[in-house]
Amino acid sequence: MSSKSAPPPLPEPLGVAVADSHTHLDMQEGTVEEALARAAAVGVTTVVQVGCDIKGSRWAAETAAARREVHAAVALHPNEAPRIVLGDPEGWSRQGARDAGGDAALDDALAEIDRLAALDEVKAVGETGLDHFRTGPEGIAAQERSFRAHIEIAKRHDRALVIHDRDAHADVLRILAEEGAPERTVFHCYSGDAEMAEVCAAAGYFMSFAGNVTFKNAQPLRDALAVAPAELVLVETDAPFLTPAPYRGRPNAPYLIPVTLRAMAAVKGMDEDALAGAIAANTARAFGY
Repeated sequence: MSSKSAPPPLPEPLGVAVADSHTHLDMQEGTVEEALARAAAVGVTTVVQVGCDIKGSRWAAETAAARREVHAAVALHPNEAPRIVLGDPEGWSRQGARDAGGDAALDDALAEIDRLAALDEVKAVGETGLDHFRTGPEGIAAQERSFRAHIEIAKRHDRALVIHDRDAHADVLRILAEEGAPERTVFHCYSGDAEMAEVCAAAGYFMSFAGNVTFKNAQPLRDALAVAPAELVLVETDAPFLTPAPYRGRPNAPYLIPVTLRAMAAVKGMDEDALAGAIAANTARAFGY
């Protein structure tokens, strides 16, 4: 296996245990047990497993029910909603091609997310939100309808809301304001600037930073992290995506959280253990475990 595709080495363990607030174990190589053991070896003792569709959300709930260190988030990803309503003839998603189901199919899918959200092992509704990057203008209505429904489900079950916001900052903030955000709202893979971080902080929204905060071209993200209050900051992998530098392009996994956390501590001018302690407490508070 070339060094480009090889998994990065285990980092130095953290002195204070933390959680990976957003990961996709079902998309990673190897078994869940292996992934959790490697993570625990470096001080990442809890993970939030995030569903993006019905199948993945059911898997997340089952995995969390079986593993004490795993909590589940269930949702239809913003790009999943238009696929359900309008179909996906190209099959670019990992689910393959599918026929259009219309609004009724979206209602059925949302009803299943609602059912899963009631389970004890499910701590969050997400990742939901808006993605103006992948879905064209024809998909926006389905995304918005799905997002508003997820907000309602999260509030009714008193679950955290996990937001996917890609190229849609103003619309995401607008819909949260219109619907009334749940008490605990997390911007997964925070991608806004420092000005937006101040808006999120004023609203009490958690901001979760991923490996892209380490990328050379990510100064606006580091500026946002610098102004984000320490009590509202989380860390995540979004694995297998967004592997932190210097391993960008290689497979990501929860055990690489220390690499991102150390970079975050440098940006915030904080002691590594102090930031880890804050993040551990924040994640437990955000997800209610």
